Amino acid sequence: MTSKASRVLAAFAAACAVGVLTTGCGAAATTAPAPDVPAPRTAELTAADVDTWLDGLVPAALERSGIPGAAVAVVHDGQVLTARGYGWADTGSDGGEPRPVDPDRTLFRVGSISKVFVATAVMQLVEQGRIDLDADVERYLDFPLPRAFAQPVTMRHLLTHTAGFEERIKGLIALDGPGPDLRETVAVDPPEQVFAPGTVPAYSNYGYALAGYVVERVSGVPFDAYVEQNVIRRAGMTSSTFAQPLPAELADRLARGYASSSSPPEPFEVVGTAPAGALSATATDMARFMLAQLGELGPEHDLLSPDTRATMWRPGLDAAALGTLAAGPRMALGLFDESRGGLRILGHGGDTNYFHSHLQLFPDERTGVFVTLNGTGTTAVETLTLRRSLLEGFADRYFPSTAPEPPTAPTAAGHAAMAEGSYESARAPFSTFLRTLGLLGQTTVAARPDGTVLISPAPGDLDPAVYREVEPWVWQEVGGERRIAMRPDGDRVGAIGFESAFTLLRAQPDRDARIVLPVLIGSAAVLLLALLAWPIGAIVRRRYRVPPPPPVNRLARTPTRVAVAAAVFALAGWAAVVVTIAGLQDVPVALLRALQAAQWVALLGLVPAAALLVGTIRHRAGALRVIGSVCVLLALAGTAWFAQAYGLLAPDVSY
Repeated sequence: MTSKASRVLAAFAAACAVGVLTTGCGAAATTAPAPDVPAPRTAELTAADVDTWLDGLVPAALERSGIPGAAVAVVHDGQVLTARGYGWADTGSDGGEPRPVDPDRTLFRVGSISKVFVATAVMQLVEQGRIDLDADVERYLDFPLPRAFAQPVTMRHLLTHTAGFEERIKGLIALDGPGPDLRETVAVDPPEQVFAPGTVPAYSNYGYALAGYVVERVSGVPFDAYVEQNVIRRAGMTSSTFAQPLPAELADRLARGYASSSSPPEPFEVVGTAPAGALSATATDMARFMLAQLGELGPEHDLLSPDTRATMWRPGLDAAALGTLAAGPRMALGLFDESRGGLRILGHGGDTNYFHSHLQLFPDERTGVFVTLNGTGTTAVETLTLRRSLLEGFADRYFPSTAPEPPTAPTAAGHAAMAEGSYESARAPFSTFLRTLGLLGQTTVAARPDGTVLISPAPGDLDPAVYREVEPWVWQEVGGERRIAMRPDGDRVGAIGFESAFTLLRAQPDRDARIVLPVLIGSAAVLLLALLAWPIGAIVRRRYRVPPPPPVNRLARTPTRVAVAAAVFALAGWAAVVVTIAGLQDVPVALLRALQAAQWVALLGLVPAAALLVGTIRHRAGALRVIGSVCVLLALAGTAWFAQAYGLLAPDVSY
């Protein structure tokens, strides 16, 4: 899921950083073995201490960030240690009665934390022998999957975000309306497979919707009904549902979603890939789920056997599939590795446009934390900052690190040099016109003299950070806990893995923003100046009675001007379309076809533009006119190359 237009752009184009927020990514993660004994605490993990700590942190953070409300639940040693509500479920800004957050009654949309429920449902059927994690999932489907590689797509690939599907945005979130049809969501116009299965972690809502459909097919009942009976009720969750819209008995208990605390409430968000992000739940229900996940509720409430639970918590893929990326944080089956300072942590974040949540399990400490918010705040990073402060603060307060600082690897300088360059997110559209998103927010890696690398922006963040190599191909943030892994491709680094389910891929020259954007911006500037210069020149000549220049190939002049106008119109239109779609709003197909028509006019305009240049030279019309004709021809060629390279002329306008 995503958070607003800026988050979507960052998430889909760069690294799913803010929306990772986006979009159900995870908190900053490091990889480290679990300690043999619990780490000493700086504070005692008691209800009284947690309440005091939360009461001192959360209200002030909500006030500062402009987020209306929050709920937090903590479980420990088989008990709900605390469940707290802060701020407002409904601010009353639309004239209604303000309603405070009640952790027992107020439902929040938890976004991609829903994927943990999907994975749990899958693992139940694995435990029963009805799903094979390593079988071709097509055996469970009633439609053919798009395949671009010989390897089959397995359930293990779906649960670890390595099935190889590109990102799709259309229909991800709608405001109000009926819930989606799951089969139609996964079977009609599915995304292309752009990576070999098991090789490139690329967070995928489609993959989890597909896993949910397999649950439906294998169990013989609708996905929502299966999860309701076998996960939600079994865990003792009495106020939670995947239904969209909510049933009447729960609808009036749902928190309203807000851009910020000073904004009006937003409509109900319908998640198109429903299993991947449709759950609504209270904080106390999520506490019950964490206890059930940890196996702390007793046999009648256990969701999985201990052996199956251990399988779900282990990394899903090894170095045979991922290469050296396997040395960094890796996805378990439905959970991110968010380990910190030698402490094993498994978690999952979740975001819609207006709700932002995170869940973390500390299996060896029999502890879990859940936080949820019903607003985005005054800037796009407010919820990320608050969640990180709370989750990292909790871990540092109650389970502080005892792991020694690792030394710098002797291979650091050589590997840093291999890593230099530009990278784009693997979680992006590659086969549609939205591949243009890959130009936004690309990541650059620069080697430093001391063998460290400066990564701008840091993976999963908006600010740059310095990393040092602590073991071959594994890099840790200097002054921080985040870890990334690199995978070489010949004499250069080809991929950088981070936060378990995300990868940065080295940008090829035709996708490198440092090359493409100057060409695109320069071409657009020339065409716009030419478009303005022609009428302005005519006005100036009339006003000051300047004789017109000698005629040069009049037959080519008018089509060239039409082509220039069409190119400017198309570029402006595509920019508006991308921004609109990034805001999770659909655009009419007729508009896309109109932009394509303009793009074709601009492309065909290369012929008269070339003829005009030849005529200008042959008639010796002057250096300025020759230079102007050359610039117009090159600018039209630049926009034509961009249109072809980025799918603006493709017959398929899916996105």
